[in-house]
Amino acid sequence: MSDTLPLSIQNNRRMAKWIRFQPDRTVKLAVGKVEIGQGVLIALSQIAAEELDVALDRIDILSGDTADAPDEGSTSSSQSIEVSGRSVRLVSAELRARIVTRLAQRLNCGPADIEVQDGAFLHDGQPTGHDYWNFAADADFAADIEGTATPKPPGAYRIVGQPAPRRDLIPKMTGAAFIHDIVRPDMLHARVLRQPARAARLVSFDEAAIRRAARGDFQIVRVANFVAFVGPDETVVQRAAVAAPALAVWDNVRQLTADQAEAAWLIDQPANDRHYGDAPAPETAGTVIEATYSRPYVAHAAMAPSCGLAEFRDGHLTVWSHTQGVYPLRNSTADILGLNRDQVTVRHAHGAGCYGHNGADDAALDAAVIALRLPGHCIRVQWRREEEFAYEPVSTAHTTRIRAVLDPAGRPIDWTTEVWAGSHVQRPIFGGNMLTHEALETPPPPPKAGDPPEANGGGGTRNGTPLYDIAAKRILHHLADATPVRTSSLRGLGALPNVYAMECFIDELAERAGVDPVAYRLSFLTDPRARHLIDIVAARSDFANRGPVGTGRGIGLAWSRYKNRAAYAAVAVEIEVDQDIRVRRVWCAADAGLVINPDGAKNQLDGGIVHAISMTLKEQVRMEGDGITSVDWASYPILTFSEVPEIHSEIVSAPNLPTLGMGECTFGPTAAAIGNAVAHALGVRVRDMPLTRERIAAALTRG
Repeated sequence: MSDTLPLSIQNNRRMAKWIRFQPDRTVKLAVGKVEIGQGVLIALSQIAAEELDVALDRIDILSGDTADAPDEGSTSSSQSIEVSGRSVRLVSAELRARIVTRLAQRLNCGPADIEVQDGAFLHDGQPTGHDYWNFAADADFAADIEGTATPKPPGAYRIVGQPAPRRDLIPKMTGAAFIHDIVRPDMLHARVLRQPARAARLVSFDEAAIRRAARGDFQIVRVANFVAFVGPDETVVQRAAVAAPALAVWDNVRQLTADQAEAAWLIDQPANDRHYGDAPAPETAGTVIEATYSRPYVAHAAMAPSCGLAEFRDGHLTVWSHTQGVYPLRNSTADILGLNRDQVTVRHAHGAGCYGHNGADDAALDAAVIALRLPGHCIRVQWRREEEFAYEPVSTAHTTRIRAVLDPAGRPIDWTTEVWAGSHVQRPIFGGNMLTHEALETPPPPPKAGDPPEANGGGGTRNGTPLYDIAAKRILHHLADATPVRTSSLRGLGALPNVYAMECFIDELAERAGVDPVAYRLSFLTDPRARHLIDIVAARSDFANRGPVGTGRGIGLAWSRYKNRAAYAAVAVEIEVDQDIRVRRVWCAADAGLVINPDGAKNQLDGGIVHAISMTLKEQVRMEGDGITSVDWASYPILTFSEVPEIHSEIVSAPNLPTLGMGECTFGPTAAAIGNAVAHALGVRVRDMPLTRERIAAALTRG
């Protein structure tokens, strides 16, 4: 049985690591997944409350704490509910069964004769005088979790499947919920003079000039090429950090060119070439069609810059971070600083937005390095906005070329997806380097490019294999050995550029065949769940009556199943094109199996849509000279509140099917739907993102 358990349980078999009954008649639920805006904590609380038969407000959830919560790796890849949710369900059901079985033995009845109402036990409808809080014993938590208890059937759910408000929203709206708001005793603020690139050496800096610019007292902590300005007044150290880059002299600084920011630059770079799927395409009779699409490097563009706190007291280092993986951060921090892992505790604190590997872990290590040099103080490092854009790991540029062999009806019978991209995952646990580690006395060797394995959904290849009924399909993946700047994971990894390419290419094939794009898709798509969603959004958007091509108004449609195995989503968008593209309306239908919290799920659909619109229309990291040059909101624009369209999202109910991760399922389809809508509005295809005014003009010029 153990090999079929979720990985979260396999790695955390002790019941006490997950659940405890507290004296105040609440239930402590501890989980390793963390809240990064996806509403996961309320959903996991609903699952536990359902299986334990307690009121939802009795669940007191703790997440992301290496001292008190299970190790569930990183919160990523839309697996929080799929993996952690399944784990919480099995753990809660098993604990309930253990306690009820023991009570049944005492009462000389069968376990089925005992009912649980808000944690109290009834027999034949009468109170037994026992409840979880007075009857649970150490023995109930002693044995390893077996996962053999049978959870409730969906038809018995009272809490799961119902909307429930997120508890974190009110404090977030009132300004007291984020890591940036934490105040600790003996706190000192810190800012860092950042090493401009790996292997750059600090020759000198004008300390006197920096102190004059700071206009206040602070101390300098220097370790090799790492320099921090530390003091009790945040404004003073901020002024020091703003002045310092112009007053520092570095040696061995790289020089970048503007063309390195373009996706096409990677095509000619050394790469690890991989082949997945069917054998190479033979010389097949039929028409061959090929097209190339791209997306540039993009940033996380979180609402608030990264922040980390650390304090070293009595030989123990405690770190607060908005990391997505507290245990990986603990392990990396301890290893880098030469501490035993049990000397380090990492506690998650909420950050203001980020799906992916941004600067959170790096800011935490910044604080930890300083804390070891200034024990007895809590060191608070907050990155500047320019620092966030310039030094966080960005998502790699990505080129997707599709080649299809068509049958006489114009449908593909052979399909090749060829991808050029850098690494989509460079978290330290996967071989990447922490930024500050590269500035210390003994920097690590350069990281080797890597990507998630295909069994985990892939990285550059994610969603690169079409789910249409095509006889032969393959992916050729060119994983670049190196990229000009540090890259890592960002929402969806390669799914957005690959779905954009695939679903735009399908529209192009439909146009070539003279067939309506919806009818064309359905002619070689047999998955009933996908077909149902396409039918829904086509009807909601009145796709069949969308009008002629080239009027400046367009409607486009696309779909995908995230990672080809998580949630399904179909999206249609209505746009207007004048000097710029404006998305007016969006329709979405999604199928994620059993949905725990419909309100939270809809928020995820809508959030992914807004994020994808921003990335498709506006976002591009630019670089030149010694690094990234798009370091503020003017040079890296994102979608504004006034540009958010009218969104109509619906979830197809499928409570008897397994829960599927849905945090990233609308990302790719939205981008592709926009690409298809632009082609409908203009009569020309724009294959390279972002779909800016300049690219539209160039496409129209080409005709």
